[in-house]
Amino acid sequence: MRRAVLWGWLAVAPAAAATEQSHLDALCGECRVERFAECGGFLEGATVARDGTLWVVDLLSGNVLSVDGRGSCAARANTGGQPNGAKFHRDGRLFVADKLRGIVAVDPASGDVTPIVDMHRAERLRGTNDLVFDDEGGLYFTEPYGSGALNPNGRVFYLPADGSGLRVLEDSMAFPNGVVLSPDGNSVLVGEYARKRVVSIPSLGAADPFATTYVYGRTEGGIGPDGLAFDEHGNLYAAIFQGGAVQVFDPAGYALGRIPLPEGAGTFVTNLAFGGEWLYITEASEGVVWRVRMRVRGLPLFHQK
Repeated sequence: MRRAVLWGWLAVAPAAAATEQSHLDALCGECRVERFAECGGFLEGATVARDGTLWVVDLLSGNVLSVDGRGSCAARANTGGQPNGAKFHRDGRLFVADKLRGIVAVDPASGDVTPIVDMHRAERLRGTNDLVFDDEGGLYFTEPYGSGALNPNGRVFYLPADGSGLRVLEDSMAFPNGVVLSPDGNSVLVGEYARKRVVSIPSLGAADPFATTYVYGRTEGGIGPDGLAFDEHGNLYAAIFQGGAVQVFDPAGYALGRIPLPEGAGTFVTNLAFGGEWLYITEASEGVVWRVRMRVRGLPLFHQK
């Protein structure tokens, strides 16, 4: 009986893998992931400038780095803290969520670093992680540190474009990590890392009066979802930390499959960003940027519109 069960599993497993791959064919064909750059450090915050240059940050050194088309990494600034997430503003500045310094803005040309916000009321922020701009230039960002599965007090904030009145969007999450806006701007999707799920929260500008907070999708493997990104068709990509893969959901929240890093690669998949025909993936245990050629493009972000 045990042998029959084993044979049955062996017959089903390849079929399941083939079905998963067929779901991803339209997105990336064979989804072959290749090594692109070796920057070292604990890489996070992948984002692509308007000129197509990839930028990443190193949580350990504080460096903000650009990566040219040949995969050469160059330190361009240092936040003086522990940078996590990064997104470009339409004016060219690179906004960084820094665990120690809150939100700072980096001038890519000079390397100058300007504090944006590090306090909420009379309290210093407990450590910011990731961020995304809305179409008005307002900024959503996550603050996970100190929270977890048994202590769900992580917060998601909103900073209006004029810098006034930092607002709490949500304050009861188990390590809110990556954050993106839905294609229509009505929802803020947050990777709730310590609960292996992605949660959809109505944005402050949501046009739907019946919008509610709900679980968009559940992740598998590793610890949970880190960075998030949408493609142009509304498919959601989630970096799975310690899972060694990117998990993909369709616009309805159904899991389409995984884009795994090659055998032998590190498993600390932290972040991802679309740039032209590529999806860039940061892996932090080895400080490597991987990439996969895509058949779809990324959803345009604030600085790309």
